[in-house]
This record gives sequence, structure tokens and C-alpha cells, in this order.
Amino acid sequence: MIDFTVNTVTCTKCGLCAADCPARIISLDGGNPRIAPEKEVLCYKCQHCLTVCPTASLSILGLQPCNSLSLAGGLPDSASMELLIKGRRAVRKYKTENVEPETIAQLLSVASHAPSGKNDRQLRFTVVDDRAKLDVIRDEIMVKLVAIAQGTGFPAGMEFFAGCVRQWEIDGIDFVFRGAPHFLVVSAPKSIVTPVEDGLIALSTFELYAQTLGIGTVWDGLAKFIIGDLLPEFKVRLGIPDDHAIGYAMAFGWPAVQYTRTAQREPDAVHYV
Repeated sequence: MIDFTVNTVTCTKCGLCAADCPARIISLDGGNPRIAPEKEVLCYKCQHCLTVCPTASLSILGLQPCNSLSLAGGLPDSASMELLIKGRRAVRKYKTENVEPETIAQLLSVASHAPSGKNDRQLRFTVVDDRAKLDVIRDEIMVKLVAIAQGTGFPAGMEFFAGCVRQWEIDGIDFVFRGAPHFLVVSAPKSIVTPVEDGLIALSTFELYAQTLGIGTVWDGLAKFIIGDLLPEFKVRLGIPDDHAIGYAMAFGWPAVQYTRTAQREPDAVHYV
């Protein structure tokens, strides 16, 4: 049951819900929107009907429109969005203190609104929420990487790790997590239509929202390679299910560096068809 209900007193019978339903399962029966019981299984659970209704007359999945945020006058203008996107930086210097648990929870809550293929919404956010925990994991990883460097060497395509290990041994440079106090891996079941892509979209959403809170982030490709390929035992160590594909990984925390202007880039190649 998808619990589709209509307030017939406030409903204006405008038909917007039926017109915007991606599954085309809402009909106007005598002017009142309805979903036939046999069609409920086709519902995408996208909530388009709830969000498009101008009079807040629709409820679905037990969700009430009064608990949604109003979009009227609340969206950032184009200049603000441009500045947010262009001002984003990969941060590799972090303060020692943790980000507050409630702030991390808010970040993850907002990131969970990112779109997903077929609206599957089966992402898993695996978070290291404390610097002390991440230090332990980092040291365990480094021990194993040093052993590989001193033993068989790194496999083809990952030889560059040898130079990273030397940086760690000589200068103590944390090339895995960049000194961040927190680490995030987004994964999803391999069986869904777009497990990797869904993770990338969610992390992009997480990163942009983090900027608005003053939190720094860095896309952590080295950690992804380590966990997903080089040392897969750390996928187990982090509690990532075996049947999950890793979308990507990100380190984050309060930045120890502040940027004052945007970078200047040449436009990417554009081909108009």
C-alpha cells in the first residue's frame, strides 16, 4: 500500500499531479485524483505528486506535505550557485578537531536527497566519525602498504603507491586521508541499475552542501583504490557489504586553509549536435 490520500476540501482538481506523475498511474476520477489499487505496484515512490500540488492536498507513503520545506523564495539565485560551484576546492589541510555529530548527521541527511537511478535509493553511507578511529585505520593500512612495498611490490597500474609509501616513511605524510578527521564511503548493491553512479551523485551533493557549512572535502581516489582493490579486507573492516559496489570515497573535516577567490579555468570541450 502506498497510502495515497487526497484532501477533497482543499484539492482544486487542477490535474497537475496526474500530468506530472512519471509512472502515469494517477487518474482524475470524477475530478478527484486517485490511483487504482492494481496500479500501486507501478509507483516510483518519487513523491512528484506530493511536491507539485499547489494546495498541499496530497499525501503519499504516509508523508504529509506540511513536513516538506517550501520552495517559494527559498532557492539560491544563479550567482550564488555559480560562486558555490566555482569556489569549491579540494582541501588537503585540516584542523585536528572533529566535526560535531549533529552536523555530520545533517550532511548525510541532505546528501540522501540526491537523485538515483530508477529512484532505487539503496545507498549506504559508511562514515568514520572520529579522528581517533580514522588514525587507527590509517595506521593499519600503512603497515600493510609498507609490507607490500618491501615485499612483492605493487601490482601493475598501482606502482605509484611506492612513492606514496616513501612519503609516509620519510616525512609522515598521510597520503590516504590527507590528515582529515573523517572519512566517507558511499556504496550500493551491485544488483541495482546504477550503483556506482548513484554514489558519485550523492558525494557531489554532500560536497557542495559541506561548502555552505564551512566544511572542507577531498575526493579520495587513493583510499578508494586501497579499499576496493589493493586491500579489500578493509572493505570488511569498514563494514561495507560484500555485495556492494563502491561509488567513491571522500575525506572531510574543518579546513585549516581558507581560499579567497575562485580558480580560473578554460572551458571544457563542447560539441553541439
